[in-house]
Amino acid sequence: MKSVVQFISSMIIFGMIGLIIKQIKLSSIEIAMFSSFIGSTFLILIYILRNKRLDFSFLKNYKWLIIISSFALAGNWVFLFQSYQYTSISNATLGYYFGPIIVLLLSPFILKEALSKKSILCIVASLIGLIFILSNGFLQPGLNDVLGILISMLAGSCYACLMLTNKFIKQGSRLDLTVFQLGITALILLPFIFLVGGGFEIHTQISAVPFIIFLGIINTGIGFWLFFSGMEKLNGQHIALLSYIDPLVAIFISGLILREQFTFLQIIGGIILISSTFLSEFSFKRLKMKRKQGF
Repeated sequence: MKSVVQFISSMIIFGMIGLIIKQIKLSSIEIAMFSSFIGSTFLILIYILRNKRLDFSFLKNYKWLIIISSFALAGNWVFLFQSYQYTSISNATLGYYFGPIIVLLLSPFILKEALSKKSILCIVASLIGLIFILSNGFLQPGLNDVLGILISMLAGSCYACLMLTNKFIKQGSRLDLTVFQLGITALILLPFIFLVGGGFEIHTQISAVPFIIFLGIINTGIGFWLFFSGMEKLNGQHIALLSYIDPLVAIFISGLILREQFTFLQIIGGIILISSTFLSEFSFKRLKMKRKQGF
């Protein structure tokens, strides 16, 4: 029960990210860098308080995979945070959740896993759902929504790369991996702040500081801590099922707190996209086996 509460709490925290980002008027690169740095620092402090040590031999054994996954994490956050500047949280979230479908599409080539009929149907259904979501932007004079959704899909693509890369990292603690990825991500993004934005702008946005700290400690540090603590005693089916609390919280915040509007087509498209992504991860055969075994 404790693991379930921890994992659900992490999903609620992750679902709040869009709301926090909307309050920060800084570049997406700067937000992602500060979030990564504060999050990794917080997790290192947790290690110190719990008298634990990071496994640097793990970093040495998988250094190239960890570096690649850190670049993917950097792109994931920069594109996702940027998408919030163009479209609603709900649109960005739904575009982002196209990422797992990209994992399905690439798995035959990278992981050598054959696509089942169910997977193919889920891919087709998710494409239809995405077209419904995008149609609203194409029907309106401005294309900001479409641009925001496309950028969020880039974030989803980076997320897919992150997940696929992490599948090749077979050993070591997932929490160790997260600390290394967050720290390296901060280092990757640091020079881009000067190359793209011309330097730090946080001194001009003092009001953003509390939200940056909240994002780094709560949404990144505590969020990942609860995420991996909860994952340790949950099976894949539970994780897949509970993961959909994240987009539901994000869409709930978008509609009820920020009063962002939805069209009928977007609602239908969102239901189709989330349902197809859920079904692609959910195994009914395993569920039947568990029922037969009395679980």
